[in-house]
Amino acid sequence: MAKALHVPSDAEYADVSSQRLLGFLFFLISDCVIFGDFIFSYLYLRDVAPVWPPPGIERPYLYLAAVNSMVLFGSGATMHYAMEGIRRDRRRQFVAFILATIVLGSLFLAGQAYEYTHLHDTWAGSTFGASFFTLTGLHGFHVLIGVIYLITVFIQTLRGTYTQQRHFGLTAATLYWHFVDVIWVALFFLFYIY
Repeated sequence: MAKALHVPSDAEYADVSSQRLLGFLFFLISDCVIFGDFIFSYLYLRDVAPVWPPPGIERPYLYLAAVNSMVLFGSGATMHYAMEGIRRDRRRQFVAFILATIVLGSLFLAGQAYEYTHLHDTWAGSTFGASFFTLTGLHGFHVLIGVIYLITVFIQTLRGTYTQQRHFGLTAATLYWHFVDVIWVALFFLFYIY
């Protein structure tokens, strides 16, 4: 005979959520370490090079990156309002803003793909190219995973998995999405401004 599924009480759910949050924060810290390693490697390579970027290498397009950055930062705001929609039990607000976040994240990826196809450098073409494509590609991969994650929690929310009282998965998705925004601030500064 099948065993009945145990549905945790609100107190049990709160205890498990705090443990999950700690685990998720450790995951984000480990991701920060990975990005930090690549960023410090880039800074070292830049520091030891006599000229940066190397001769014959054009810098990436600032205008395109600025527009793409506004798209990504806008998605951070829409994700915040989606989370607020769940917390206040406003389903229509949640649906509208999480869909906006998914669309904006997808537009960011499309902008990044467009930039990759129009750059005059390649991953194997120079140290600058290798650094640029590795760091922005790793970030783009995180955005792609984030979009998939948001689609998943959106579907789960529509099915009733997440509610006003029980929404850890959405909290984690929001933290992850803000993490992706913060990493992009550093990359935008390194490759387009500095």
